[in-house]
Amino acid sequence: MRGTFRSLRVRNYRVYAAGALVSNVGTWLQSTAQAWLVLVLTGSAAALGITVGLQLLPSLLFSPLAGLMADRYPKRTLLLWMQVAMAVPAALLGVLAVLEVAELWHVYVLTFAFGTARAFEAPARQSFVAEMVETKDLANAVSLNSASFNTARLIGPALAGVMIAAFGSGERATGAVILINALSYIAVVASLVLLDQARLSPAPVVTHRRGAVLEGMRYVRSRPDLVLVMAVAFFLGAFGMNFQITSALMATEVFGYGAGEFGVLGSVLAIGSLAGALVAARRSRPRVKVVVIAALMFSLVQLVSGLMPTYGTYAAVLPLQGLALLTTMTTVNAFVQLSTDPVMRGRVASLYLMVVLGSVPLGAPVIGFIAEEFGARLALVLSGSLTGVGIAVVGAWYAYRERQGQEVAAVREVAEAAVEPLAA
Repeated sequence: MRGTFRSLRVRNYRVYAAGALVSNVGTWLQSTAQAWLVLVLTGSAAALGITVGLQLLPSLLFSPLAGLMADRYPKRTLLLWMQVAMAVPAALLGVLAVLEVAELWHVYVLTFAFGTARAFEAPARQSFVAEMVETKDLANAVSLNSASFNTARLIGPALAGVMIAAFGSGERATGAVILINALSYIAVVASLVLLDQARLSPAPVVTHRRGAVLEGMRYVRSRPDLVLVMAVAFFLGAFGMNFQITSALMATEVFGYGAGEFGVLGSVLAIGSLAGALVAARRSRPRVKVVVIAALMFSLVQLVSGLMPTYGTYAAVLPLQGLALLTTMTTVNAFVQLSTDPVMRGRVASLYLMVVLGSVPLGAPVIGFIAEEFGARLALVLSGSLTGVGIAVVGAWYAYRERQGQEVAAVREVAEAAVEPLAA
């Protein structure tokens, strides 16, 4: 296990990871409480889908600019400011809910504001890891970040469900839980302040020039391997990662349970997610083949989950979904970090986040509408099918491009072999 947790030997990473774990728990508390607040206010699956979409829409709109900022400004400073920017809308929503004056438009506006701050924070956070650890430990550190996120997912939803139920399951209860998330950002601020800046290895700063954002896009387009992993992330984000909608509706409408059982589903999913992140942490190099196989496994398990007859059987397959999903996403994240030039890392990370988070606003309202009109089961079956078909198509395209590249390389070798005697 020492190999699994080797990045924690680095003092800066250890301090940062501790603060991030506290904040991640708070994020999952708010995510669960916010979903429950929308159901309390409206009872609408479509409204819940719109809320999820609005929180992630800024990643689609602003990620290229956010990535450029991550490459242009000190990442630690940018992260400090973004913690405050995320805490403010969380605190406002929490206060409104506690006072029982929250309306759906409040949720929409503050969710979008929170998502905007998160969109500018995420590329800096993703690429900041490379400044704390050596290259040989980068894949491990990225995987441990995912493990931290999913440890929080294991704790947060269940804790939120218990707290909401204990406080009465109403609007005020959700507000109290959301306020706890607003306070959790103090932990990240403290960890960033406590870092030993002399031991950081900042990436080269991009000077101000026109076309820097387009430069990042052209870089990704020139790399079929990056196009493949980002396309896989797109299909997972658009059709696969809508658990706030599907789990909430499976728990309440299909099986007839409440907030506590909804929270438990999130934690059960996180058991597999944590296992996937820890398995990925043991690999020294991420591989494209692992991305495609794990993503196809996720789509199959998600389809099957929509057919489960009871709450218990549905909960039993969720760890397999989490295992396949986090194996995929952690491997994609590590691949993007390790295979990208340092000077491009912030912009490429932002494009990756734009794809994986920005795709959710495209799919979440559709999945929410299908769930409301035709039921949560059909929404799960269709989302699993669409995810699998999309990944199979992009995998076939990549295999074709690889064969083309090998044929071109073979022709070039033959041509060079024929020219060498003439040159001699």
